[in-house]
Amino acid sequence: MPEMHVIDYKIFGSEMQFVEIELDPGEAAVAEAGGMMYMEDGIAMETVFGDGSQQKSGLMSALMGAGKRLLTGESLFMTIFVNQGQGKKKVAFASPYPGKIIPLDLQELGGQVICQKDAFLCAAKGVSVGIAFQKKLGVGLFGGEGFIMQKLDGDGYAFVHAGGTLTKRDLVPGEMIRVDTGCIVALQPSVSYDIEYVGKVKSALFGGEGLFFATLRGPGRIWLQSLPFSRLANRIYAAMPRRGGGKDEGGLLGTLLGGDD
Repeated sequence: MPEMHVIDYKIFGSEMQFVEIELDPGEAAVAEAGGMMYMEDGIAMETVFGDGSQQKSGLMSALMGAGKRLLTGESLFMTIFVNQGQGKKKVAFASPYPGKIIPLDLQELGGQVICQKDAFLCAAKGVSVGIAFQKKLGVGLFGGEGFIMQKLDGDGYAFVHAGGTLTKRDLVPGEMIRVDTGCIVALQPSVSYDIEYVGKVKSALFGGEGLFFATLRGPGRIWLQSLPFSRLANRIYAAMPRRGGGKDEGGLLGTLLGGDD
C-alpha cells in the first residue's frame, strides 16, 4: 500500500474554481499534466509515467498504470508536486471549465470512488488512479461517457471536477434513479450502474435525450453534474459560424443550396 500524504486544502471561487493545496516539507500532490495554476517557490515538479502511485513498485507496475490511463483516454504521464523547501508551501490546480471542485475523503468513503474519466483533477500522493470497466454488456455498448470510468483508490484526499451545478445524493438500498450518462460525476462502488433503453421510438428520436440513460441503484453516494463537458462542447460547436459567416452555411442546408460549388 503506497504511503498516503495528508494534505490541507482550500477551494476558491464560485463558477471557475481552483483548489489550493498546502504541503508540509516532503509532502506531495499528483495531478493531470497541465492542471497546475500556480506554485510557490520550494515546490519541485516531476513528470512521471503512469499515475504516480507505482514509482516504488518497479517498471512493470508503472507500465500497467500507464496502460490503464491510456484506456481512459488520458495522458500517459502525470505530474507530481513535491515540497522540497523549508516550511509549508502551496500549489493550486484550476477547473478546466465552469463548475465545482469536489473534495473526496477516500478514507471516509470506504477507500474507493468511481468517477468519470475526465473528472479527476488532483490528489494527495499515494492515491492510485486506475480504471473501472462497467461489467454489463449493455453499459459497454451504449454507456457513452460511462463505459470506462476512473477508479480512485487510497486513504487520502482526491479532487474531482463537476460541470455546472453539483448535486450529491445518498441512495438507500434498492433506491433507483435514472440520469443522463454524461451527468454522472462519481459514485461509490456499492452503487449498481446499468443502461436502460428510453423505450419509445418517438421519445428516442425527438426527445433530445438520446436512446439510453443510466440507472443507478443504491446503496451508496452519487455525485451528479448539470453541465457535462460533452454537452457544453456540442452547444459551442453548434453555435460556431460556418463558411460565409452564418451558423447554417456549409452544413446540410449549404450543401442542398449548392454551397459546396
